[in-house]
Amino acid sequence: MAEKTNQQVYPLAPATKQPRSDEESGTLSSEELRRKKRIKLAIYIVAFVVLQTIVITVFALTVMRVKTPKVRLDSTVTFQNFNAGNQAQPSFDITFETQVRVKNTNFGPYKYDSTNATFMYQGVTVGQVIIPKGKAGFRSTKKVSVTVNVNSNALPSTTSLGNELGTGVLTLKSHAKFNGKVELMFVMKKKKSAEMNCTMTITLSTKAVQSLICE
Repeated sequence: MAEKTNQQVYPLAPATKQPRSDEESGTLSSEELRRKKRIKLAIYIVAFVVLQTIVITVFALTVMRVKTPKVRLDSTVTFQNFNAGNQAQPSFDITFETQVRVKNTNFGPYKYDSTNATFMYQGVTVGQVIIPKGKAGFRSTKKVSVTVNVNSNALPSTTSLGNELGTGVLTLKSHAKFNGKVELMFVMKKKKSAEMNCTMTITLSTKAVQSLICE
């Protein structure tokens, strides 16, 4: 019987891990850079969209919002002719100068048509004045000078007038309606009507306006 030859068995050496080549490392770095650039670009796009949305919203709520102009009588009144009776002989015939103020707070001009301003005593028309068509500019106030004559000739009864003149005052109310359009960005026009409703109290002894209240 053949004699077995003793052979020494050596364990296999573990496979040595090969380091990444420079080419593989560079490829991964390039992909990482591109990924970061895409993330940054996405962030910039989202930020731009959000900013644009905010700007458009603010623009729509402020610039593009159309408000109704305000019409008022000016508190400065200059009397040219002043004749007022008393409780026993109630009558009045008064001429004065003042201004009608059209305040436009819009970001565009307000163009209005010609209209009438009516002055009343206890609901009865005692005087009128024509206000010609005009324009209140961008966020400005248009001042229209008017000369008004009011008298008691049209009153059907002077009993109430006599009672008021006996207290030393005369109360007149005025009304006017303006029809016009607000123009925005030179392209958009929107109709707007503005009304003037004022109450003027005149002190007879001083021939001066005691109070002027406009709604």
